[in-house]
Amino acid sequence: MPKGPKVAIVMGSDSDFPVIEGCLGILKDFGVETTVTVCSAHRTPDRAAELAKNAEKEGYDLVIAAAGKAAHLPGVLAAYTVLPVIGLPIKSSTLDGLDSLLSIVQMPSGVPVATVAINGSENAALLAVQIMGGAYPELREKMHEYKKKMAEAVEKKDQQLQARLGGAGQ
Repeated sequence: MPKGPKVAIVMGSDSDFPVIEGCLGILKDFGVETTVTVCSAHRTPDRAAELAKNAEKEGYDLVIAAAGKAAHLPGVLAAYTVLPVIGLPIKSSTLDGLDSLLSIVQMPSGVPVATVAINGSENAALLAVQIMGGAYPELREKMHEYKKKMAEAVEKKDQQLQARLGGAGQ
């Protein structure tokens, strides 16, 4: 049986799960297999290293890593794998997630982490689908359809607005 697209989602705390749910929904809609794990770069560093080292062997195509505050998890995972890592900064109570965003986006040369917006789990999922589209043409086709549906939704909203304005367009 041929292997399908597979993503490991790793979050620094179970309190990050409400943000992750949007990501999971989109990946499911695209037919991507996922696993979700809680693992801390600081409290369980050996486990984080092992997860990353084994991800390729376990058939994952990429890793989405969600973390708040110091947000070192995406960078630690990226240090131990050749797979793409997408960092998802989580809004924290201290600096509204800006600390997380800056920690994830400021990676040293040679250890890249793609980064999405604070709490941008849907975009993390869509970026994962686009990255994997190179290996899985069916994902590329589904992404074409997804973008078409987005455009149609905007057109419909414009038509509704125009009707509400009496067709004046202003």
